[in-house]
Amino acid sequence: MSATAVSQPPVVRGPVRRGRRTKHLVKRLRPGEIAVINHRNLDRVSAEDLIACGAAAVLNCNASAAADYPNMGPVLLVEAGIPLIELPDDAIFDAVRDGDRVEISGGEVRSGGRLIAVGVVQEPADVLAANEQRRRDIGGALVAFARNTVQHMVEEQDLLSGKIDLPRFDTDFRDRPVLIVVRGVDHQADLQALRPYVRDVRPVLLAVDGGADAILQAGFRPDMIVGDMDSASEAALRCGAELVVHAYADGRAPGRELLERLGLEHKVIPAPGTSQDIAMLIAGEKGAELIVSVGSQFNLVEFLDKNRRGMSSTFLTRLRLGERIVDAKGVSRLYRPSPGLAPVVFVLVAGVLVLVAVILATPALREVVDLLWLKLRVLLGGAP
Repeated sequence: MSATAVSQPPVVRGPVRRGRRTKHLVKRLRPGEIAVINHRNLDRVSAEDLIACGAAAVLNCNASAAADYPNMGPVLLVEAGIPLIELPDDAIFDAVRDGDRVEISGGEVRSGGRLIAVGVVQEPADVLAANEQRRRDIGGALVAFARNTVQHMVEEQDLLSGKIDLPRFDTDFRDRPVLIVVRGVDHQADLQALRPYVRDVRPVLLAVDGGADAILQAGFRPDMIVGDMDSASEAALRCGAELVVHAYADGRAPGRELLERLGLEHKVIPAPGTSQDIAMLIAGEKGAELIVSVGSQFNLVEFLDKNRRGMSSTFLTRLRLGERIVDAKGVSRLYRPSPGLAPVVFVLVAGVLVLVAVILATPALREVVDLLWLKLRVLLGGAP
């Protein structure tokens, strides 16, 4: 008998759910299903969504980490114990249908006992080591990012000069705080931390695409939704918020077609930059006194995760709005919700009850209280 035990690769079985765009797939993915995606350089937010959905495994028909920066998607999946298998092509999209049951053993994928794909299992140690190496070699990505930022600043200078034409909105921003929610890193945790702020201050809730669903999940309703509407659910689009489609500078607006098909009223803003930038610009130009940002990109990796090779529009937008923009994490640390009168009343009542109990349990104290009560009646002119 061999003294060395050979570990067998874990076997994963379950129904598949396909989606070439991960942010659309996670709306349909159910716990225990195997996600089939085609996502080059899997980003952090998409990985967090796959984990939250309870994916049993992830079959990626693209390179999960082929970038020159340390994208965190593969790291989060393997740390969560979710098998990640990279397939050489996307043939599996035609080999199975949603709901078909498959079996994954190592890198082999079978359906009905038939081998339909062979991929490479991403071992946790290898994923972590590769990510650390990219972190050390990030200098090249930083230089290219800075160069692209400078080159595109001239093209997007209208964001700084204020030449973007904004329509009249039903939502009133004048002299009010605005909370902008973007589907980004830690956006759910930030929004949860800001629940007391939303409850007490009642800011305008401005969602960027999928941020509308995050606001609804937190128990609130967005006042306005801005974006191309591709990652917001139909329920969010129908929640009663004012809808603003961000169109390309040349006027093309894919989101307009969706809203027209749903029969929803909307406004269109053709402008350069991202929907997040346009949302901030709307709030600032319409007179918001403070703009609190939740989920927006703040570092190199987060920008590159969103496939943005520069930050010219974001830089120009923030430069125009200045000190009115505040990071949500900063607000959650600075803001302290008022406790209200309930805790104070509770402490006072509890103190009185304890005092009464002590008096009743101590004969000497009862005599003192009786004496004090008698003197009080005499002072007030009552009969002894």
